[in-house]
Amino acid sequence: MNVLLSPQPPVFPHQHENPRLSPQRSVSPLQSMATRKRKADDDGDESMASTSPAISARTLSRPSKKFRSHEVIGRPLSLPRLLETLDTAQLRTVLERICERHPEIGQEVTAGAPRPTVNSAITVLDDYRRKLKESVPYGESSPEYTYYRVKDSLVALLDALSDFTPQFLPPNETQPTKSLEFLDYATGLLHELPDWNPQAYRHHKDNAYEDISKAWELVLNEGAKRGGGFNLHSAGWDEKLTRHNQQSGGRLQTAVSAMANNVGWMGHNMNPGSGPNERESILNQLMSGSYGSPVRVGPW
Repeated sequence: MNVLLSPQPPVFPHQHENPRLSPQRSVSPLQSMATRKRKADDDGDESMASTSPAISARTLSRPSKKFRSHEVIGRPLSLPRLLETLDTAQLRTVLERICERHPEIGQEVTAGAPRPTVNSAITVLDDYRRKLKESVPYGESSPEYTYYRVKDSLVALLDALSDFTPQFLPPNETQPTKSLEFLDYATGLLHELPDWNPQAYRHHKDNAYEDISKAWELVLNEGAKRGGGFNLHSAGWDEKLTRHNQQSGGRLQTAVSAMANNVGWMGHNMNPGSGPNERESILNQLMSGSYGSPVRVGPW
């Protein structure tokens, strides 16, 4: 009777449904609020990522191509390329003009440039000597014609020699060996200069011999102070100077006198009056280090 009068129809379970369903769990209000908040945050992040200008710029930007101008126009060389085109003479001329206009730059160049060596000075003087030989006229010619043909090259050579010589003299040069090496070359250079018959044409060479003889004298006196004359004799400079004096016709007598005063007792050519026993005795004292020591007299 109750079944027939029931207002709700009976509900039969579906054949595929599990008749054993777990009971529904109650969800607390706090958990539902946290779930809705996380969902809202995720939605906001997605909307910001889709509308962010930085991200869109990175995705849309492309590498820029280097602009290359096809226009051809004349322009001067850069300084490094310009210096590559200059030879030694041109570069020296440019540098000299700059130093003349700006003396402070000249001082920096002088302080920063490497110290000239004997070989570098000889290289420069050899170039002047080559130009002098090239200026000599071919064939036979009068002394007057030859002199005026070579005068400019001769004066240039002697001026260069006069400028280089003080560089290798004391006190600027402290090593006597370097000074003597340069003077040996310079004196040999003077021997090669021609001797003209008219005296008026020989004053260049005579003056050069006088100056080089004084230079020898200065170096010999300073060298004797350091080595007592022994180094000058042992290196054979006394014999070299004697040969130079003979080739110059006795125009290096001042230098020979300086050598005789300092090491005359050592050289056979400098002081022939001294006997070999005396020279050997003094030499032995120098070698043993007893030369100049006080002599003890008596038993005490």
